[in-house]
Amino acid sequence: MDRWALVSGLRGDLEVYNLIQRDLKKTRGVETLFVLGDLIGPDRNCNALLNRLQNPHRNELKPQCIYGWWEEQLLAERGFRGDRNAEALRLNQGEDAVHALVNAVDSAHLNWLASLQFGFIELDCGLIHGSSADVGDNLTPESSPLVLLDRLTRLDVNRLFTARSTQQFRLELTGGGIDSQVKDLEGQQQHQQTVPKRSVIGIGAGPHYTLYDPGSDQIDFLTAGSQTPSKHRGFA
Repeated sequence: MDRWALVSGLRGDLEVYNLIQRDLKKTRGVETLFVLGDLIGPDRNCNALLNRLQNPHRNELKPQCIYGWWEEQLLAERGFRGDRNAEALRLNQGEDAVHALVNAVDSAHLNWLASLQFGFIELDCGLIHGSSADVGDNLTPESSPLVLLDRLTRLDVNRLFTARSTQQFRLELTGGGIDSQVKDLEGQQQHQQTVPKRSVIGIGAGPHYTLYDPGSDQIDFLTAGSQTPSKHRGFA
């Protein structure tokens, strides 16, 4: 089965995107590229990267993109989210950051950004910028196992790929069972339901990206320009 590349947090950086595409050309078996949001940011002009994502070069992987937190803030500020505006960004970073974000993206890209989906469901995997609860949901290796299980079960998936924290990690929820007792007219009955092993995977951000093989469930955490896999964290 073909491998996936998962990228996020480019924030307008075309140079980093070029490095990742060069890596992927040299990597066997990677046929699908997912970009899990934060395509834009306030720190640089984002138009060149947005043009490239919409018009990929020949002989490079075509990106499948979703929106992230920064896209949500821009679209809210520019009137694509009803009466909402970029209040979260204002509270966290101030009015100057809102102006910088608006100025970083030409209005010609707004309709395309507004057309992006919240996430993808592929096989038994959910691919989302934050989580099934919210685009800004920040899942980390320190997140409660109960929170992680909630985010997985909302989508009914066994693997949830997330990018909001910008970290690279894999947390395993190692299965088990749920016992329940039901009392009705026929008496008391006991039921046991097996809970499958599930994972939450942080894919990284910017030059730090992830390769995933759905057939073997193998994950490699990589950095653009260096194809030596890094170790991942954790069990929950």
